[in-house]
Amino acid sequence: MIEIRFHGRGGQGAVTSAELTALAAIGEGKYAQAFPSFGPERRGAPVAAFVRISNEPIRTREKIYNPDIVVVLDPTLLGIIDVAEGLKSNGIVVLNTKKSPDEIKSEFGIKARLAVVDATRIAMETMGIPITNTTLLGALIKSTGVISPLSIEEPLKERFGPIAQKNLDAFHRALAETTF
Repeated sequence: MIEIRFHGRGGQGAVTSAELTALAAIGEGKYAQAFPSFGPERRGAPVAAFVRISNEPIRTREKIYNPDIVVVLDPTLLGIIDVAEGLKSNGIVVLNTKKSPDEIKSEFGIKARLAVVDATRIAMETMGIPITNTTLLGALIKSTGVISPLSIEEPLKERFGPIAQKNLDAFHRALAETTF
């Protein structure tokens, strides 16, 4: 089973990213679940969302404490919470940032493998808004191979309708621009 934790702020699409990832995995014939973790916070407050993907039925329903992958939509969260908390020893952090993996490791003491992409820039150039959730799905898939890039297309089209193509363009740019 692969467990993924998304960190973002309310309104940035962390929950949507989790749902799209799970739908894509289900579309591949896998078992998946996605769920959020937030209280009565307002827009902009830190939130987390979780995804489990497995080839076998998933029986557990609890919060993910030891993820294989952590995806961070908002780099300002690095100074507020330990996004790598509980990350498995061979885990990876996928991060929206302009900085290199070495700069992030030095500045924040993250010891995990890092995949980085300037998702905010890509989202602004592609969609005209700084919402990075679908962009970071490209980085997630490039850095982990957890699902096929083709499997995300249908869930994106269903979720975003007339603006799906812009989201797909941002997704594909992140596939090309993510570095390790």
